[in-house]
Amino acid sequence: MQVNGERFLKDLHALRQFGASGVGKGVVRPAYSGADIAAREWLAGQMDAAGLEPRFDTVGNLFGLAPGRSLLMGSHSDSQPEGGWLDGALGVVMALEIARATQEAGGPAVSVANFQDEEGRFGVTTGSAIWSGQLPLDKADRLTDSAGVTFADARSAMAHLAGEPIDPARFTGFVECHIEQGPWLHEAGQAIGVVTDIVGIRDMTITLEGEQNHAGTTPMHRRRDAFQVLSAFNTALNDRLRNVVTPQSVWTIGHVDLHPGAHSIVPGRVTFSMQWRDGDTGRLKRMEDVIRQTATEVAAERGMALSFSGMLGLEPVAMDRGLRAALGAAAQDLVPGRWREMQSGALHDATNVAALMPAAMMFVPSIGGISHAFAEDTDEADLLTGLEVMARALPDLCKAH
Repeated sequence: MQVNGERFLKDLHALRQFGASGVGKGVVRPAYSGADIAAREWLAGQMDAAGLEPRFDTVGNLFGLAPGRSLLMGSHSDSQPEGGWLDGALGVVMALEIARATQEAGGPAVSVANFQDEEGRFGVTTGSAIWSGQLPLDKADRLTDSAGVTFADARSAMAHLAGEPIDPARFTGFVECHIEQGPWLHEAGQAIGVVTDIVGIRDMTITLEGEQNHAGTTPMHRRRDAFQVLSAFNTALNDRLRNVVTPQSVWTIGHVDLHPGAHSIVPGRVTFSMQWRDGDTGRLKRMEDVIRQTATEVAAERGMALSFSGMLGLEPVAMDRGLRAALGAAAQDLVPGRWREMQSGALHDATNVAALMPAAMMFVPSIGGISHAFAEDTDEADLLTGLEVMARALPDLCKAH
């Protein structure tokens, strides 16, 4: 089987034109946006031209189906509000090229998946969570984005494309290629990462409510300032988590909504996101206990009302040993000494698909470790190396189960 690197790169660059930001290679292609839907329709056409049967399911997940049972490969093509050109897109286009090349060579059957809303406009890897049965559709339809749009309303923009669910039983396993989104491969001069496991995640919002008042006339000792309490919570949390976490554990306050958000008003309410990730379920729970206890104590000390939202999350997932071995053997053949086994600190659709079938992931380097930003990039030589390693591994990937 001979993959066509020029064709592969051409498709990658064509895909990034949908929602091009005008800043470098960045894209703005959130789930169910016009650019996202146009990109999926274009990919469906590419799948059809490659001899695959393009099918959209109920929520806009796109599959390019090979006849009979096949290995499934892919990722997603939606982006963050300000995203890079490779996050997700690389895995979809690489899968397309592998499926095309193996069909041209009369090799093993490969189907392609392009999952919807992996980037979490409405939740956590929403499209693959629904397909894998982790998230019921009626519950998903009630999810809202930051602007209050419901998942049901957003997906109605794809109603003209929606079809029946795709039976997971037709696939023997799932393999996803992705940019690392971290610095380790790039800094070490390595070409390939074979993922051992994907961390678990917990995500919720916390609201602290004090007293809104005049910024010029309210003495500092009389204030119940929501931002000051958030600042105290963050400082205390960082200190208290030190004895609970490992160097791989991470936690983030990524979105803060201060009310009313005016220069001359002491803010009376703050709602903020709280997300944490780790590869150990028990540690995730211990981190949750510390987060809740710290918020409770700080709120009580400052006379604030406190509330927690429901919590979204995914459990840590180990990748399949047989598929991992196939990827590792191919990497050792093509880039000996320039690959490693590594954990994924980012979530991916493979987390959900692993509930249905054996799953594995392969990383290529991210320049400077930058992702979820317009500056995200990977050297094209590294993209081509990833394609060659995946092609070399394909026979063993298909034999692994």
